[in-house]
Amino acid sequence: MTTATQRATVTYRQALRDTLRSEMLRDENVFLIGEEIGLFEGSYKITEGLLKEFGPRRVRDTPIAEEGFVGAAIGAAMLGLRPVVEIMTINFSLLALDQIVNHAAKIYGMFGGQASVPMVIRTPGGGGQQLGATHSQNVELFYSFIPGLKVVAPSTPAEASAMLKAAIRDDDPVLFLENLALYNTRGELPAEIDAIEPAEIGRAAVTRPGTDITIIGYSRMARVAAEVAETLAAEGISAEVVDLRSLRPLDRQTVVDSVRRTGCAVVAEDDWLTYGIGAEIAATIQEGAFDWLDAPVRRVAMAEVPLPYAKSLETAALPSAESLLAAARDTLRATGRLALENAR
Repeated sequence: MTTATQRATVTYRQALRDTLRSEMLRDENVFLIGEEIGLFEGSYKITEGLLKEFGPRRVRDTPIAEEGFVGAAIGAAMLGLRPVVEIMTINFSLLALDQIVNHAAKIYGMFGGQASVPMVIRTPGGGGQQLGATHSQNVELFYSFIPGLKVVAPSTPAEASAMLKAAIRDDDPVLFLENLALYNTRGELPAEIDAIEPAEIGRAAVTRPGTDITIIGYSRMARVAAEVAETLAAEGISAEVVDLRSLRPLDRQTVVDSVRRTGCAVVAEDDWLTYGIGAEIAATIQEGAFDWLDAPVRRVAMAEVPLPYAKSLETAALPSAESLLAAARDTLRATGRLALENAR
């Protein structure tokens, strides 16, 4: 028999699937709704086996009509159920923008707290899969901008499980972002999924302590930041990594505290640079840690183009470990720390 202290190595995909199952067993008000999630078991197989186990009442296939099934889920949530909506990609969520922005986000406030919308919208995004410009976007900024919504973007299987639990149990609508490049990544979590405690939405995590530079990212770029920190460690540089995890609410204090410790920062995001999440983080650092900065805050993002289909061009347009490492080294040179370490 396994115990809660034993660990299992699973994919991000499996962590999501097992957590959905666990929450459906825990609460009969939780149900799944979306395109091809039942008979086809989901475009990315996150809902594999769940229709067979729970039946069509709780795993509901829908027509290709995002505005319709998101609206239906909002109504169900207002009546006390806890729908988990799967939108095939975040690009398709734009078809339900009115329901998400003008209804899900506004109902609690407009009804004076008499009705809430405890709903989760799971949706993957991101480039690197050669799916073309209209299927490879990260438009989380659209939703992070809206009061009334919560937006989370976990980077590891353990975080995905803990944050999905928190999102399902939250009484507010939560947009749950999954980067396509993460689905096959692996990580440890307790062998018993029920042993995982829900994460606190709105709290960033310092995933690697450091003293020389802060590298800030979320979702895929949080993993890239960890990779870059390993490379810098081999060069004698101590990099602190902050995984934002939650984009709304945003944990500004953890970011500011980290930069005050290290004196410089690089922000990485899988999005366009202009008006991006990184711009908000850079402004937060300027306001909260300006007197501690030894160099300007650097930002790393994707090229400001519709993402090309050609693999070589797509790869060149996306932020990478190499581009983030170059930005970190430039920042360290501006402080004099990289030259000092190399001199040793």
